[in-house]
Order: sequence, then structure tokens, then C-alpha cells
Amino acid sequence: MDALAKVSWRGLRGLGCVRRSEGRVDGGWVTGLALALATFALAGCAGYQLGPSNGLAAGEKSVQVNPFANQTMQPRLTDVVTYQMRKEVQRDGTYQLATHGDGDIIVTGELTRYLRVEVTLSSNDILTVQDYRLSLTAHVTARERSSGRVLVDQPVTGYTLMRVGSDMTSAERQAMPLLAQDLAQNITALLAEGKW
Repeated sequence: MDALAKVSWRGLRGLGCVRRSEGRVDGGWVTGLALALATFALAGCAGYQLGPSNGLAAGEKSVQVNPFANQTMQPRLTDVVTYQMRKEVQRDGTYQLATHGDGDIIVTGELTRYLRVEVTLSSNDILTVQDYRLSLTAHVTARERSSGRVLVDQPVTGYTLMRVGSDMTSAERQAMPLLAQDLAQNITALLAEGKW
């Protein structure tokens, strides 16, 4: 054993951390260190809550999603947004989806703005757009059926990117479900995380 190793072992033995017996190191301090590290690691998870974060049990209340009114110039948005909203409520699991008009919470909305903004232009022709950023804004209202109390009344926006090929109409039609899905996720998160 070299001199530096002897000094470090002597220092640790003097502190009571290490005991040498017959050329071996006693592992008691290793177990203590591992226990301390595990305690600190698990303490970071102390605030985690499994399931809904709004204080309700999963599926305790039901949500009725009414078709959103389309006030934009873009056709066929109502169906795709309503479908994605219902799908996202089911996927999230915080609320049950009421399909027969008897939900505890009624969600209605109005699609107010559809924007297409150029993101990327062609390197050969600066007038040719390669990518658009699509945004869809809806004014969402969630109301309790029993009391009529308004739980949510605010605009929510969803975004997606669209790559334009030779046919912009079909590219936009293919991007609609993604745009509606992002909007539905934002609305569902607002409902699921709300403290009413």
C-alpha cells in the first residue's frame, strides 16, 4: 500500500468511518451511505400524487362535450375538434365522458380564430413556403349542470406545424386532426387541473 493510501485509511479510521480487519474494509459505512442516498432520493417523490390532481377521484364526475360552434372561415373544424375533445377526455381519465346528455359538467366552445403563419421558406425561392404554423383558438366554457356555476370561461389555443407539399389543401386537411388534438389536450388539462 502506498503512503497516500495509508494516510487516507488512517484518517478515515480515525473518524470511525472505516475499520480494517485482516486487510478488508468493513462495509457498515457503505450501507449507511446507501440508506441516506435512498432517503434523499425518495424524499423528492413525496409531493407526487397518483391520479387526478384536482382533489376528485378518477371518474367521479362526468363531462358532456357539446359540438363547438365554428366562427372561423375554415370549414369542417367543428367535427374534428368535438371528436378530439371527446377522445382526450376519455384518454385523460379524470372525468367520465357523458354521451347521453347527462354530464355533471357541460363543456361548450366557440372556435374563434384560425391562423396560418409562415415558418420556413424555400431556400431557392423566398416566396415559396415550406412550413406553416397553424393555430386554432377556442373560447371554452365549462359549467356545472346542477348549480349552473361557470368553472372555466376563457380562450384556449392549440398549435401544430404543417409541411406544405405540392397540394396545400390536402396538407391542411391532414394537419387538422393534429391541431384539434393539441387544442383538446390543452382544454382537457385546464379541466383536469382546475380547483373548483
